[in-house]
Amino acid sequence: MALTAISEREVLERLRFDNPWWQAGRGVDPVFREAPRRAYFPEFHELVVQSEVRRSVILLGPRRVGKTWMMHQSIHTLLEKGIPGSQILFVSLETPLYTGLSLDALLKLFLRLHPDGRKYVFFDEIQYFPDWERHLKSLTDSHSNMRFVASGSAAAALRRKSQESGAGRFTDYFLPPLSFAEYLRFAGREAELVREGRRPEGRAPRWECPDIGELNREFVRYLNYGGFPEAVMLQKVREDPGRFIRHDIVEKVLLRDLPSLYGIQDVQELNRLFNVLAYNTGNEVNLEGLSKDSRVTKVTLSRYLEYLEASFLIRRIERVDQDFAHFQRASRFKVYLTNPTMRAALFGPMEEDSPAMGSMAETAVFCQWIHSSVWLERLRYARWKDREVDMVGMDPGLNAPSTLVEVKWSDRCLEHGGELKGIVELARKRTLSRPALVTTLSRHDSRLIDGVEIEFVPTSLHCYAVSRQLQESA
Repeated sequence: MALTAISEREVLERLRFDNPWWQAGRGVDPVFREAPRRAYFPEFHELVVQSEVRRSVILLGPRRVGKTWMMHQSIHTLLEKGIPGSQILFVSLETPLYTGLSLDALLKLFLRLHPDGRKYVFFDEIQYFPDWERHLKSLTDSHSNMRFVASGSAAAALRRKSQESGAGRFTDYFLPPLSFAEYLRFAGREAELVREGRRPEGRAPRWECPDIGELNREFVRYLNYGGFPEAVMLQKVREDPGRFIRHDIVEKVLLRDLPSLYGIQDVQELNRLFNVLAYNTGNEVNLEGLSKDSRVTKVTLSRYLEYLEASFLIRRIERVDQDFAHFQRASRFKVYLTNPTMRAALFGPMEEDSPAMGSMAETAVFCQWIHSSVWLERLRYARWKDREVDMVGMDPGLNAPSTLVEVKWSDRCLEHGGELKGIVELARKRTLSRPALVTTLSRHDSRLIDGVEIEFVPTSLHCYAVSRQLQESA
């Protein structure tokens, strides 16, 4: 029996369905239009409307962090500014109906319907299109009256290819998971739970919380599902966040995206490694032990770690010693999930007293720093003899620390100074620009321990403060 080819009429009908703003009086779906906007939206939209330089915008990021939402919100803003809907094209390249069609062919169908005016063209999930970078560069070069915006979840391949093949024609823009400050805003509880207190001279504002118990409960919800806008906004997703996240992370990224991009044959091996890493987020690992626990050879392991990190599922942090010196052979390192929600999705939801809350609190603190590429590159951890410090922010010019942070999900450390020997010892070696910081469960205090000023801040409030500071300084 002969197979039936997809007709041009069907493609056009699908394009009309995905672009309701082509019809007078219709616009962007209310689900996108009425949702809160990411803190990154103004900067992203400014790139979309920029006309001085002929460059396409590549919106990068892991799955389900709001890339499609942000593209639709950008379209809505264009419409509000008076851009006719007939000048805007949105195409999701994940749609099976478009399989086998080129970007140029889709664009020609659009231009046949709407030939006039400056165009704004949005290609969603562009990693599904073979040789996308070459074709998009050609379109960018050929159409001076068009602004092209593309999004993709496979950050590794997209970033590499956009840099190699689109030199001078692509502007990469990265969208991370929700910060804790964004989560509270999306949940509608920011103004209720956090307020600005006194501003110490020369320092970031001190944030205060009238009900730290309630902020901690929101913090636990953030760990369970709060990295994803859809999970925060939609009740059906919040009811079973594990299923929603596993489907998009495990099935789509680990079992489909990465194998297709890198030719991985044993997808279960990759999945097993990621499970080990997710379970041990915030812990120090070494290649030998990791190879044994995941049953992956060290050669393959190193390659998989690169893939997982480049695809923004994990991040490795280097180690320094008590003199802040790096190790020439970095066989040990810390691994963090880039979104704490992924651990809860794989191994069950967290409670405030769950045994893993210590490592999850540390992971959450780390995840706030992801929102600054500058600070992220400076972040290290320290371990020597029987001492350690969770996070060391290095000053690259001085090769010395500017920030020391020890993460605790407990108030014990205020009464048992012996738990803080590591951070006190490191702080005494260098003059810091700010007090060493120890996070707690609920208490806020400042003390002098062995001549070292230590500030104690609840972990949830610290996460909020870091994310707000980075958001406002971006």
